[in-house]
Amino acid sequence: MAAVPAASSEMQFFSALVRCGSLSAAARELEVTTPAVSKRLAQLEARLGVRLLARTTRRISLTAEGEVYLENARRILADIDDMESAVARALSAPKGLLRVNTTLGFGRSHIAPLISQFAKAHPEIQVQLQLTVDPPPLSDDAFDVCIRFGEAPDARVMARLLAPNRRLLCASPAYLARHGAPKSPAELAQHSCIGIRQGDQAYGTWRLATGRRSETVKVRGPLSTNDGEIAVNWALAGHGIVMRAEWDIARYLRSGRLKQVLENWQTPPADIYAVYPQRHQVSARVRAFVDFAAEHFGKPATRAAGLVGW
Repeated sequence: MAAVPAASSEMQFFSALVRCGSLSAAARELEVTTPAVSKRLAQLEARLGVRLLARTTRRISLTAEGEVYLENARRILADIDDMESAVARALSAPKGLLRVNTTLGFGRSHIAPLISQFAKAHPEIQVQLQLTVDPPPLSDDAFDVCIRFGEAPDARVMARLLAPNRRLLCASPAYLARHGAPKSPAELAQHSCIGIRQGDQAYGTWRLATGRRSETVKVRGPLSTNDGEIAVNWALAGHGIVMRAEWDIARYLRSGRLKQVLENWQTPPADIYAVYPQRHQVSARVRAFVDFAAEHFGKPATRAAGLVGW
């Protein structure tokens, strides 16, 4: 029976080693010597009869067998953690490690402060927040909760709507004074449009609809970026028309620093969702975080303030 906890310990060790990226970094995190980490890895590989890592003095990389081991180790460890949480949730407060992923600007401006409040309310939950330009694949087991934008994901995952959101087309009054406002989607092709390269969105292609009519326009302009906040700042500076989420630009629309164009045309939604694997629906810590986020986003003051830079 002792083999089960031993195997769990080895999976935790290997997962930490890969996350750290080197033997020396893993040694520092585990508070042991580098030779001790090397020896433990060698013992694991000897027991399995395969080489899990290709390593040099500076870095490590997964072998094909290592990728298989890591993928299953993460899944098994998450299942064990969720099983223990499910058993204990009726007797104790939510606890354990919670891994959250979201995009750069939105994570900095809104999710990080939200997690600060959440941590004070749930001191037994350890939160790891990772910000990435693009969201991880739905099949990625490296995160417990991802904050995503757009339409609801497919049935392979659980998705809770945190807040409705829509994308709008807007430009500065100075730009519109110089170039005029487009009267139809087709006229966008004659304007400087600020491009945003994010996720799997088709770059340079804007889709608009009104009633049953829809149009797809190929736009262009001298400026593009993968950061939404930068794109908005360029629009504020008068460089062109930008398509951004309403919560991202609400304060500028209210102040008049940006003006909406083609108001009668709708663009693809940017609703805000908390997305997590189906197996985590029984996780007390995931449920606590998603409930906390939903309550926060649902507050009228939060909606009125708008969100900056996802």
